[in-house]
Amino acid sequence: MAPALLPSPPHPKPPLLHHNPSPARLHTRCAASRRDFTIHTAVAGAAASASAAMSRVVAAAAEEAPHLLAPSPTPPSLNGGAAPFLGGIANTRSWSQYYGSGFSIRVPPSFDDILEPEDFNAAMTYYGDKAKVRAYAARFASPDRSELVSVVIKPSNQLKITFLEAKDITELGTIKEASKLFVPGGAKIYSARTIKVKDQDDIRTYYFYEFRFDKQHVALMTTVDSGKTYIAAATAPETRWEADGVKLRSAAISMSLA
Repeated sequence: MAPALLPSPPHPKPPLLHHNPSPARLHTRCAASRRDFTIHTAVAGAAASASAAMSRVVAAAAEEAPHLLAPSPTPPSLNGGAAPFLGGIANTRSWSQYYGSGFSIRVPPSFDDILEPEDFNAAMTYYGDKAKVRAYAARFASPDRSELVSVVIKPSNQLKITFLEAKDITELGTIKEASKLFVPGGAKIYSARTIKVKDQDDIRTYYFYEFRFDKQHVALMTTVDSGKTYIAAATAPETRWEADGVKLRSAAISMSLA
């Protein structure tokens, strides 16, 4: 089965002037609800085998603070050998917080909302016509459009054939097994981690992957709830990652379910 996402930058657009997203879609909060992150398992390494075609860029935005991430002892990587700790994370509490359908994510400063009106209304249908499949649940870009933060929501049974409603990301397999669904074949994997997030009374499992594919660097966070897979990905050219990687990684990790 083809991976769920892959980097493919959009056609360049001029910077949007006086961009005012609709209040129903974008809100600003300086104090996000606190969540206690405990990294349960960690895995990373070089290239993971996967199926051929890659679907489309998915990149996503920002959230909590660096001290919330406590690295666990280094486990073996996906292909054996030692795995490095997760890279730096920024404090994103002052960033704008976007509320989507069942999720929220924090948006890096100066990033523009580039979700097109037709994408925003794609789920609507009239007079019995078949609704158009919505490509993105959220999408933001840097002023020069070279860096993207996006969220995609997919039915879990599209990623793994099952007659049951998936309620946890582990039902798609271990973090190594699931890498075939989220990381394209031939990609160089820098990090793959299982992250446990305490939300109120529940502990939700997320998978985090960071990899390079076709000159693009990608940080991807994904989880499952009620039969839906939520995928937040932040992408940039590999040459930009040293300067902006902490910001983009923080955006992807900031995704949480509402």
